[in-house]
Amino acid sequence: MKNKIAFALSMGIITTGIISFSLIAINLGFTDNFLNVWFKSWGIAYVLVIPAILLIGPLVQKIIDRTM
Repeated sequence: MKNKIAFALSMGIITTGIISFSLIAINLGFTDNFLNVWFKSWGIAYVLVIPAILLIGPLVQKIIDRTM
């Protein structure tokens, strides 16, 4: 269980960082307040994605295991 939580936390940091950076850069551009908007968006995304990874991840894994 510790490994799953560590994985979720690590993947959450990486994926939300990449996605939020990319979308803010595309939609807002590199303005003076880019970093503030990015960090705020990143924080919100991270809080949302961790429960999703922990709750939805096992279900997705079961579906994949059954279809492969």
